Amino acid sequence: MICAVGKNREIGFQNKLLWDLPGDMKHFVKTTKGKTVIMGQNTYDSLYIKPLPGRKNIVLTLDENFEAPGCEVSRDLKEIAERYKDSDEEVFVMGGASIYKQFLPYCLKLYLTLVDDAPEADTWFPDYSEFKQISESEAQEENGIKYKFVELTR
Repeated sequence: MICAVGKNREIGFQNKLLWDLPGDMKHFVKTTKGKTVIMGQNTYDSLYIKPLPGRKNIVLTLDENFEAPGCEVSRDLKEIAERYKDSDEEVFVMGGASIYKQFLPYCLKLYLTLVDDAPEADTWFPDYSEFKQISESEAQEENGIKYKFVELTR
């Protein structure tokens, strides 16, 4: 999983990201480029560029009529999770909140941007306290907001 998370696990408000952090966006692109990314329909709808270039995009939805040109569309989260469960390929779940929550039991590693901020939110990242931190970057600051990149594993 990959996500920017606030002090109280906030991740979004009104289907938008909470922070404008160009360094975090660069980190996201660098980390996911050439990989498979899995997202829910709301996350897909929120993207400025669709599909995300240089990646295999999988969109999960319950909407039988939903189409996402250039993406694999699936209505079966368990099938997607099982497909990649024993794969050597690194696959990234990129949101939203419901997709994170449903995939967490299958997840082995988290790439989180921990943001030193607690803005108004209506979506949160699930509890990940069972994961242990394995690396941490130096703190950075952009637009008056401090953050750092961490990797965690089960």
